[in-house]
Amino acid sequence: MSEQKLSNNADELTIIQAAQKDITFFRELYKRHFKTVFRFVYTRAGNDEDLSADLTQQAFVKAMLNIHRYEYRGVPFIAWLYRIALNEINLHYRNTSKTRTVSIDEQVVKSFIEEIDDDYSDIKLQALKLTLSEQDEEVVQLIEMRYFEKRSFKELSEILGISESNAKVKVHRILRKLKVVLLKKMQSLTGEKK
Repeated sequence: MSEQKLSNNADELTIIQAAQKDITFFRELYKRHFKTVFRFVYTRAGNDEDLSADLTQQAFVKAMLNIHRYEYRGVPFIAWLYRIALNEINLHYRNTSKTRTVSIDEQVVKSFIEEIDDDYSDIKLQALKLTLSEQDEEVVQLIEMRYFEKRSFKELSEILGISESNAKVKVHRILRKLKVVLLKKMQSLTGEKK
């Protein structure tokens, strides 16, 4: 079967299986997912286009070299690509000793704050930014993917390489912890004691 004929009318799993047998079919997966993975990387690479392009390319090279290891587990193939890209991002930040920033939309932040504290205010926004800046990478990644990117627990589990129930437990614990920390931050910012 030719690559052109396959790419025009094949579902993704068929293309993956073809790429596992003949790597030239990986090109179709690359074309289908490059922009999406690039956007995923771009938001985590400080909106740096050159760095994002490099990290995205590295992720696709690793995906291509390891396509034979891919197994369908009921989640989209893109989740596997996100996991590889996330590993590349984390490796970059570890090797360069730089810290990653989180880009957050104000409307999304409002809904997140309301979820953990029922009420939005500018002081809570400021407290949340401070709180997130002090969290470790795993906490930030989970919050970012679950609440800012609206990913399902199933997607989280696949991207992070953990079980779906473990993803739920981790997010629940993080929310509980963030409520306490957020309250303390708000108190320190306003000078209140409760």
